[in-house]
Amino acid sequence: MKYVLVSGGVISGVGKGIIASSAGLLLKTMGLKVSSIKIDPYLNVDAGTMNPREHGEVYVLDDGGEVDLDLGNYERYLNITLTRENNITLGKIYSKVIEQERRGDYLGKTVQVVPHITGCIEEWIERVAKVPVDDTAEEPDVCIIELGGTVGDIEGMPFVEALAELRPNCPRDDFMQIHVSYIPVVHGEQKSKPTQMAIKAVRSAGLIPDLIACRCEKPLEQATIDKIARFCQVPNQHVLAVRDMPSTYQVPILLSEQNLVPLMTSTLQLDRLRITPALQQKGAYIWETWRTLTLGLQHLHETVEIVLVGKYLEQPDSYLSVTKSLEHAAMRCRRKLLIKYVDAEHLEPATLQTDAASFYKARHDLSTATGILVPGGFGGRGTEGMIAAANWAREKKVPYLGICLGMQVAVIEFARSVCNVPLPQASSFEFDAADEDRVIVSMPEHHPGQLGGTMRLGLRSTVWQPDTAWSKLRALYGLHNEAINERHRHRYEVNPAYIGQLQEKGLTFIGKDETGVRMEVIELRDHPWFVGVQFHPEYLSRVLEPSKPYLGFIAAAAGMLGAITGMGGEEGGVALKMNGHGQGLVNGLVNGDKMAF
Repeated sequence: MKYVLVSGGVISGVGKGIIASSAGLLLKTMGLKVSSIKIDPYLNVDAGTMNPREHGEVYVLDDGGEVDLDLGNYERYLNITLTRENNITLGKIYSKVIEQERRGDYLGKTVQVVPHITGCIEEWIERVAKVPVDDTAEEPDVCIIELGGTVGDIEGMPFVEALAELRPNCPRDDFMQIHVSYIPVVHGEQKSKPTQMAIKAVRSAGLIPDLIACRCEKPLEQATIDKIARFCQVPNQHVLAVRDMPSTYQVPILLSEQNLVPLMTSTLQLDRLRITPALQQKGAYIWETWRTLTLGLQHLHETVEIVLVGKYLEQPDSYLSVTKSLEHAAMRCRRKLLIKYVDAEHLEPATLQTDAASFYKARHDLSTATGILVPGGFGGRGTEGMIAAANWAREKKVPYLGICLGMQVAVIEFARSVCNVPLPQASSFEFDAADEDRVIVSMPEHHPGQLGGTMRLGLRSTVWQPDTAWSKLRALYGLHNEAINERHRHRYEVNPAYIGQLQEKGLTFIGKDETGVRMEVIELRDHPWFVGVQFHPEYLSRVLEPSKPYLGFIAAAAGMLGAITGMGGEEGGVALKMNGHGQGLVNGLVNGDKMAF
């Protein structure tokens, strides 16, 4: 097993996850099998109970694991399927060690950070790194380990100590470290001193970086590179300049241009690994496709403008997977994506009394949008604004996509406006728990006294219902598919008692769970695109394989849905022109096949 450790210094949030994902992608283009582990040095057992306004989104895996959002980057870039054990938190480690101590596994010894906590971390890494994560079902060749936070944080010291022990326990050519640092600009001058001090702190902790990735807003000056190399005792070519790019998807290309592949190959002796011709060919295909998709993004001129009506807009990462899925779909449709973020509370009448300017601006953004998206969320705050957005999209025939809560508010809006269901019944039990007679109700397995891990989580099946061949969304998944699998994260669902009344008025539940009791997908037949899904399709969206609900939504907003689905066009698909720079055609294979180039 080869390990690539990506650590950070100076400040957090400088893009370790993107750099780690990009390094993994470059390894995969060589034909290697790549896995990844994210280390989060907080005491939470997982990210499930964290406030998205502070921590960013909670990413959900196939096995129902609620994990850090960086695991989403790994899955999107590397097209792999991870498990909850690929996210290590200090809470998980302490819980496991304490459980072992209570069982008497330590035979009366004093349980200490070293060697018991550090030993548990090492064992966890070595075990999880070997778990197959891709379609080969084989043990990975390389594991990317991202150490969250910055080296020197008190919470992260047990992990730093464990990694410092892991390195000498591996053969010299089986472990390398990339340290990500930040180069500030003060009065126009690039300052290397913070990076020098960060490298000193890393080395004093027992780790020795092989490469230094310097984050900067503009290209790194040669004098700065020379100074960092000299004072950090690394060759000049081991200092990588990771400047801001028009798109994060271009970071792998930037790193490739700075010879990251040869540097990793020489350090880890990757040329000694046996790679099958089939995997080499697949890797070359991935790289060619990636470059084709991403290099022309800055030359796109036709735009598609989406309004995202959310309630966690204070934190840019709250809807990270949603925005990434929109980007994937826009790239496939060869459109420049413009996202306007509208605070759901600003659409509510109460805001007109307190902040008229915000109210009218939000209403203007909503009324001029070519597509409206309402993502998931929890609690009643801002939901009346979301309902107003769903009402506008339905009545004005604006393409609409509702995810989880976004589907539920669309059902509530339809119940109020079309079915004339009176208040408070036309609401959610989540917003008004005075009575269980609500259009949206709590699921039986929801435990109100314990929040962590009690939702309906992970990969679940959705079965298409009879007489739904007309569905635009189903056409994207493939009419021959009787069921699909998507990831879920929710506590509330549509009340079965109201299904007949809703369907009689035209709100079709085209997808249900295996029992036929839980509503999974809604769609309006006489609308350009009005779709709501109870699952979270953004968790399975990939750069090279966009999520079908997002792809259909963007295509509808761009006025090209008929071409994408084949409805109203040729059967079986359509060829979409790229950016006009001689890069060929993108063949959008539909009817359930994987979209390929």
